[in-house]
Amino acid sequence: MSHFSTVTTELRDRQTLIEALTDLGHPPEQGSLQVRGYRGQTVTAELAVPQEGGADIGFRLNAQTGSYELVTDLDLWKQPVPIERFLSQLHQRYALRTILAASTEEGFQVSEQTNQLDGSIELVVTRWDG
Repeated sequence: MSHFSTVTTELRDRQTLIEALTDLGHPPEQGSLQVRGYRGQTVTAELAVPQEGGADIGFRLNAQTGSYELVTDLDLWKQPVPIERFLSQLHQRYALRTILAASTEEGFQVSEQTNQLDGSIELVVTRWDG
């Protein structure tokens, strides 16, 4: 019996996902990887974040939805925050990376980035039209 859980996400861009994970201090390994779980069970994923204790956090592309899904053994979750909070932080960093990339593409520059006490991030972007 598999102990792996799959969590659907809306994370579609691989590079942005890699950058968001790295921002959170979890630079992922890349390739066709075996994500480890309970008693040596594995599942294949494109990105993997090793955890202490031999269980990993994996991300694999769901071809039907075009988004990456998180795969892990929740019984062996070793992060300092619950999975819900981890996913919330990951989505926030992914959104920030997406906004920064789109802003740069449109000719904007970040003039101010402030991390708020409530965990939100305030951005001020500017563009000089001349």
